[in-house]
Amino acid sequence: MNPRQGKWALVTGASAGIGVTFAEKLAAEKMNLILTARRMDRLEQLGARLRENGNISVEICGADLGEESGPSALFDYTESKGIVVDLLINNAGLGGYGEFRSSDLQRQLDMVRLNCAAVVQVTHLYLRGMIARGHGDIVITASAASFQPTPYIAVYGASKAFDLMFAEALAAEVARHGVRVCALCPGSTESEFHTIAGVPEEGHRGRAPAGPVVEAALRALDAGKTSVVPGAKDRWQIHLQRLVSRRFVTRAAERILRPPSLR
Repeated sequence: MNPRQGKWALVTGASAGIGVTFAEKLAAEKMNLILTARRMDRLEQLGARLRENGNISVEICGADLGEESGPSALFDYTESKGIVVDLLINNAGLGGYGEFRSSDLQRQLDMVRLNCAAVVQVTHLYLRGMIARGHGDIVITASAASFQPTPYIAVYGASKAFDLMFAEALAAEVARHGVRVCALCPGSTESEFHTIAGVPEEGHRGRAPAGPVVEAALRALDAGKTSVVPGAKDRWQIHLQRLVSRRFVTRAAERILRPPSLR
């Protein structure tokens, strides 16, 4: 018997990439789903497909978690439906590539809002119920970029470092209440992220499929791990970075991530 079968999972950022794959994998485990993102057309299409193929309940809630009222609106929706969220997939996120000095400031602030503040808000809203019930699971999508400074994606990398530290600290706090928290730290993964973030075409190569990334997250969560880096190459690079100074790592990252126009 799958322990997740028949329970409810909430997936944020469910309209593309890793979010879609989380929804598909959890549907295959017979979990009921609440899917949320801004693009309602995509959510409706995904929801219809999962209902038809999985014989599960799927609720759609269009919400912009980047707006201050977004997390509360999402929580009010699930409360109005009487839905008990047993698994929260905090996956919604925003990225941006290029020199910080010439970037759009509002986009950078929106990135902090969605990648950090919204994660804190959504987690806080649903965690209270999990603790009261004595069980619950939370996955927070961070990044392999969480482990070092990342020039040209400086705000994104810093926001994901926040997510990693937040998840690991929270995991230690709530373990005694029967709640598990795990930070997912993938490297470059197949999704729309690179295109939307403005990463040059050459940076789209070598991306891992989202399926193994999501499977690694769910295995790590079930094993009680507080973080997971799915890719062997990414794990190796992160371990290697610990052998040298942060200054060296940052300078190397600057050369690797430098925009073609600056080379």
